[in-house]
Amino acid sequence: MSLYKDLKEECYEANMQLDALKLVIYTFGNVSAVDRAKGVFAIKPSGVPYDILKPEDIVILDYDNNIIEGTMRPSSDTKTHAYLYKHWEKIGGISHTHATYSVAWAQSQRDIPIFGTTHADHLTADIPCAPPMADELIKGNYEHNTGIQILDCFKDKGLNYEEVEMVLLGNHGPFTWGKTAAKAVYNSKVLEAVAEMAYITLQINPDAPRMKDSLIQKHYDRKHGKDAYYGQS
Repeated sequence: MSLYKDLKEECYEANMQLDALKLVIYTFGNVSAVDRAKGVFAIKPSGVPYDILKPEDIVILDYDNNIIEGTMRPSSDTKTHAYLYKHWEKIGGISHTHATYSVAWAQSQRDIPIFGTTHADHLTADIPCAPPMADELIKGNYEHNTGIQILDCFKDKGLNYEEVEMVLLGNHGPFTWGKTAAKAVYNSKVLEAVAEMAYITLQINPDAPRMKDSLIQKHYDRKHGKDAYYGQS
């Protein structure tokens, strides 16, 4: 029996959720899950349709992209996942989709403004869009450099990856993360919903104002603050 059976199962279930939530089409998208104690992560194999994907197909790698277990080629985005795991030690799962509204915002090269309470329930910042990758990085180790692109965006915008668990990459699409692979997928769905709402908002009122700070903080704190009261204790 594989030493990584549970990790593969976690990764498989998260990938199947991407499909169930209609965040992907065909073979697009991927989710990974990390085992910090073992120093490895699991990721979807490249180009395998979701309807035939099996837990045993999941590939196990270390943070330097060495395959530890698996016979299939891992996702083409593997080096991005590895870079994020190596540099952001408190994330447990990463999700990448090509969901329609999230990608549309990425293609527009715009941050998603915080217009309403659905957005504020999850974070107090606009959802950042990293600038398109520089030519020299595109010509180099592209997927590894995508990780650099994400970290540079957070550094330039003064953001904390534990508070803002999502990013858009200019002309590319969204990456999200969380303490588990399931939370990363949850964040992918939230990002897509917020992206759609923001798009519709601007169609109704192109001059719609950003939500006021007091209301942003109220909605965030009632779920995440020290005196949070949302849900059951």
